[in-house]
Amino acid sequence: MYSKIPMATCVGLESRIVEVEAHIAPGLPSFKIVGLPDKSVEEAKERVMATVKSSGYTFPLKRSTVNLATASSTVDACGLS
Repeated sequence: MYSKIPMATCVGLESRIVEVEAHIAPGLPSFKIVGLPDKSVEEAKERVMATVKSSGYTFPLKRSTVNLATASSTVDACGLS
C-alpha cells in the first residue's frame, strides 16, 4: 500500500511544504522514517509508534517506510511527527 500526503511545517516565521510518502510492504515487521538527516527523526519514530498504539490501532506487522520529502533540506523533523 502506498500513500502520499502533502503537508506544511513551520521554520521560524516561514512555512515549508513537505510531502509525506508512506509505504507498507510485505516483509519482516519494521518501521523506518527516511528523508531527513536529523537526530530527531529517531525520536519522531518513537512518538509515531506510541501515538498509533495509544489511539487504539494496531501497528501493521509488515515493513513500513515513511519518506519525508522536502523542497529544502533546512526543515528539521521535530515538527513532522
